[in-house]
Amino acid sequence: MLSARLRLVHPFPSLLNSVAVFVMASTAGGPVTAALRLAVAMLFIQFAIGTLNDVLDAPRDRDRRPIKPIAAGLVSASTARGIALGSATGGLILVAPSGPETLAVAAAGLGCGVTYDLWLSRTAISWLPLAFALPLVPLYAWLGASGGVPAAVLAVVPVAILAGAGLAIGNALVDLEADRGHGRRTVAVVLGRTGAWATHASGLVVAIVLAILLRPLGGGLAAERVLAAGIGLAVAGIVLALTDVVPVGPPRGITGRIGWALEAVGVAAIGIGWVLAAGATTT
Repeated sequence: MLSARLRLVHPFPSLLNSVAVFVMASTAGGPVTAALRLAVAMLFIQFAIGTLNDVLDAPRDRDRRPIKPIAAGLVSASTARGIALGSATGGLILVAPSGPETLAVAAAGLGCGVTYDLWLSRTAISWLPLAFALPLVPLYAWLGASGGVPAAVLAVVPVAILAGAGLAIGNALVDLEADRGHGRRTVAVVLGRTGAWATHASGLVVAIVLAILLRPLGGGLAAERVLAAGIGLAVAGIVLALTDVVPVGPPRGITGRIGWALEAVGVAAIGIGWVLAAGATTT
């Protein structure tokens, strides 16, 4: 039962966002306690978004492998709704001490996730919520820790928009066969497997190029190394996802999911590297 509830809250993206927020908020110069509070708040908000998604998708998840907890009967829909509501409420309460501006950013991010879950997750514009939400992560972390956002951090917004759109389309690509089988007109279904891969890869590649060109200079060796590692992981993920388009080796879906995970970690590392550089140049 515990493992089912852990799967319900989508631990991988939730923890990834939380760790990124902790590092970014710590870099902003705030106390460690504030960085930890903001990170836990982000974790709860991500739990809420992921759980609500599974509640709404439960009728369509019975043919997924592995089957998800609600569809498998391991967690009731009412329990899941309680987890989603409690997580969202707890997350926003934890953000509140950082002030109304940070609370507004957190609420906007939660709103993007809920909009995706309720209305857009199985549509051709499912990429929009993440494209809007991803740039909010560094803004939330820095604003919550320091009370302001320097221009060097604001400059990451176009990079994050493109990366968010690319990741969202890549995620839809992983579920293409199931969505097509249920008649869902997701962005990956509309574009087709090759078109979806090319579009998501283009978004990520342009984001990487912009990250290289626009990154804060003079941020130090550590920031450059983290940024380079993130770029390497993202590129590896893009290439691995290509093997899901032209299948070789494992069945379709397996390499795609691993590739998407590498892309997500890479994008998070690029964001962390950028913020580390911004911190070094603004303090």
